[in-house]
Amino acid sequence: MAGDAAARPQLARLRGLPSVDQVLKTPAAATALAAFGHAQIAAAVRGALAVAREAVRAGSPVPDADGVAATAAAMLAAGARSTQRPVFNLTGTVLHTNLGRALLAEAAVEAAVEAMRSPVSLEFDLTTGQRGERDDHLRDLLRELTGAEDATVVNNNAAAVLLALNTLGQGRRSIISRGELIEIGGAFRMPDIMARAGTVLTEVGTTNRTHPKDYTAALGPEAGLILKVHTSNYRIAGFTAEVAAGELAPLARAHGIPLVHDLGSGTLADLSAIGLAHEPTVREAVADGADLVTFSGDKLLGGPQAGFIVGRAELIAAINRNPMKRALRVDKIRLAALEATLRLYRDPARLAERLPTLRLLARRAEEIEAQVRRILPAVEQALAGRAAVEVRACASQIGSGALPLETLPSAALALIPREGSGRALDTLAAALRGLPVPVIGRIADGALLLDLRCLEDEAGFLASLAALAPGASDELA
Repeated sequence: MAGDAAARPQLARLRGLPSVDQVLKTPAAATALAAFGHAQIAAAVRGALAVAREAVRAGSPVPDADGVAATAAAMLAAGARSTQRPVFNLTGTVLHTNLGRALLAEAAVEAAVEAMRSPVSLEFDLTTGQRGERDDHLRDLLRELTGAEDATVVNNNAAAVLLALNTLGQGRRSIISRGELIEIGGAFRMPDIMARAGTVLTEVGTTNRTHPKDYTAALGPEAGLILKVHTSNYRIAGFTAEVAAGELAPLARAHGIPLVHDLGSGTLADLSAIGLAHEPTVREAVADGADLVTFSGDKLLGGPQAGFIVGRAELIAAINRNPMKRALRVDKIRLAALEATLRLYRDPARLAERLPTLRLLARRAEEIEAQVRRILPAVEQALAGRAAVEVRACASQIGSGALPLETLPSAALALIPREGSGRALDTLAAALRGLPVPVIGRIADGALLLDLRCLEDEAGFLASLAALAPGASDELA
């Protein structure tokens, strides 16, 4: 009896909770109804009432109908937010695979939006009124920029390699140096790709040294192609030897088989023009005699994700007849962005200024340090009492496997928690990831480093940093 008496006040408070109908009649619910529809707002209200019921049982005040409606609307708004959120990439890696790699040029963004909004002549020849080819939108540009006879495009470079190997080497041997059997992120291994393509892997040479005679010994009637892979994400140094593509091309020609050169990241511009180490260009690979060259669109080229195959016209024609090509093709949106990106390469003098990837790679350390010092007082104010902030020299990297030994002098804001522990650094990093526009840095040398090489929106960064939530602020104290 005593227990029943004690429960009566709680039951009376629970009865004070508004009904679903009462909540749905509030102004906040009406606004949410217009945005999300009746089914979603009703379900959210029921969920908010369930949460409120548990809170009341725990002793919290009874919310009114407006309060429940506000909670339900907030739940719907949070659920409607895209899971791909814009972030500030202050990691120091320009082409960060986990953050989407290359930022598109404005011309590419505008072209993609136009393709999304309207029907386009994707596979329609406006001159003849007949069916066209989607590769035609890029073919002439790629010929011009690479010197190749013909070109095609698929959804990434892994697909380009897979398609080329399957078309030319299925059931036959593909000859490759042991030192070029690469693995890249996401467990992409060249031997696995070759197996899936249906070609027989034939390794020649050793890990560190391969000679022309190694390839010659492996050639024979069962050979389908020679595969040369540019080891763009690692380097073997010391007692080494490799056979350049220019030496392999006549060897492949003499035996009547194609040389396929996978450049990986690939570039259409001479990076030494912006102060970086020279990376083999696609035009150079074509000029060296490769019958096919494969490379990426979303790395050093600075476009959306894509894989290009350029080379001899009859080999490209064979690739386009492969049934796998349709499974790997790109859509109108990416084609539009790729075409706009490639057009920028026709004006090399302004390329670094108009293509974000090259613009960020070309930034000078002095310019970045000046930016760090300019915003230092505002950052110190935002983190006052939570972390010390200092200017620190650092090294950026290109990322996505390009020029792995090449680093770029840069400058960073080093955030050092008052409590100097690894847990405090993790807590600080988590708080910055929880900002309205998350800030992503890297932990190194006892600090959370915010490398500003990729920071172009200073005002947006400072506005987001100033919005540190009270809960996060407490944790950082």
